Amino acid sequence: MPTLLFKRLIKQSRSTTAHAAATPPPIGLLAGAGRFPIHFARAARRQGLSICCVAVRDMAEPSLVDEVDTFYWTGLGKMGRVFRLFRRAGVREWVMAGKVHKVNLLDPRRLWNLLPDWRALKFWYARQRRDNRDDTLLLSLIDEFLAEGMICRSALDFCPELLVTEGILTRRKPTATELRDVEFGWEIAREMGRLDIGQSVAVRERAVLAVEAIEGTDKAILRAGELCRRSGFVVVKVAKPQQDMRFDVPTIGTATIETMRQAGARVLAIEAGRTILLDQPEVVALADRYGIAIIACRHPASVAA
Repeated sequence: MPTLLFKRLIKQSRSTTAHAAATPPPIGLLAGAGRFPIHFARAARRQGLSICCVAVRDMAEPSLVDEVDTFYWTGLGKMGRVFRLFRRAGVREWVMAGKVHKVNLLDPRRLWNLLPDWRALKFWYARQRRDNRDDTLLLSLIDEFLAEGMICRSALDFCPELLVTEGILTRRKPTATELRDVEFGWEIAREMGRLDIGQSVAVRERAVLAVEAIEGTDKAILRAGELCRRSGFVVVKVAKPQQDMRFDVPTIGTATIETMRQAGARVLAIEAGRTILLDQPEVVALADRYGIAIIACRHPASVAA
């Protein structure tokens, strides 16, 4: 009898071990603002993956809690907490999705407001970086995770369908004059991206109204509307020439269209294959309602008015 019981225990142990080996570890999700983290989580779960989400407080959507397997809030300055939570869950690969408002990091009261932990203080003050541009910071962050044994992947590996395909997406097409503004703005936006300053520019009559920097696309569009009272300007948003698809991929959603309407913009030009278009049916329907043209192209010279 003891021998039979011993054999059963060994069999159960082997079965448990085999099941654990067959179950992949969860994907870590570091979530910022917007709907991209939600789209990623739904796509990953459709593929049978479990998700451990650490969401940035006051930025990420609270509804994310219903889209993932485990969920935690964290402050923007709690880098060590993120590492601990991911390690505890067994995360080996992770993604970042959603906007993190970098302006909070430059607030003179940031130490008081963010109450950073030791790892965050060490990252911000002790690490030698040539600058604090987006690519520099995020690549440094990826290196910190790698030192903890966690590899960063692109969220788009799991939901490539979010990348917009080439074409005129709306009923209204841009006029020949608007296309000339798109061509002009495209080269400016590409250069701004190469310098890692921003992704978007607003243009009217081949003059730059506003260039996106740390404030983000929506505020740059609103500023252009204040400077161009006649309205009718063009917004161009493209990926950086050196775009790393793991982070900071240009993203468009319904909020972008609402901002354009408020500011008086008439055309949105985005880069096909390298721009995330969230909730595309809703975005296109909203643009059609407001008479805004949306074009997605590799280069505006390929678009016929």
